[in-house]
Amino acid sequence: MASAPQIETQRLLLRLPRIEDFDGYAEMHGDEEAARHIGGAMPRAAAWRKFLQQPGAWMVQGYAMFSVCDKLTGEWLGQCGPWQPEGWPGTEVGWAFRRSAWGKGYAREAAIVTIDWAFDNLGWSDVIHSINAENKPSQELAKRLGSRILRQANLPPPYETVVLDIWGQSRDEWRARRRNGEVK
Repeated sequence: MASAPQIETQRLLLRLPRIEDFDGYAEMHGDEEAARHIGGAMPRAAAWRKFLQQPGAWMVQGYAMFSVCDKLTGEWLGQCGPWQPEGWPGTEVGWAFRRSAWGKGYAREAAIVTIDWAFDNLGWSDVIHSINAENKPSQELAKRLGSRILRQANLPPPYETVVLDIWGQSRDEWRARRRNGEVK
């Protein structure tokens, strides 16, 4: 991998995952409510194996979700960014945050800059968000980003029985919204 990308916003630092992020990651994946729509709660040992997916994807694909950290404290808040494992229903920018980070606008702030980053650096022509029909907060965020339901899709095995709403928009639609100040 050439150089490790890093994105800063007013409040956040988005960077590649590091070992010191794991405690927060394990907390998020051990929390029934926080993990409800991202595969369900799991024990710390299983969270460790899942945690390694992101750095591995960065090494192999050249992109994956960023660790999202509080710029002032360094606290790991969650993850957000491009995600497209084998069999995935499209070029996704997804997000998952610890419950302590909910309701503060962090997911929106991170999603905006990671969608920009994905379009600018990966050459994607569109972006999706795979959202469970019961996940109202993520649906609201997708709407605020300008996305709409495009279709329903199943996840790849071993989650092939999971049907999700696929929200999304084209790069041209996104860039027009950004130019017009609709997403900021």
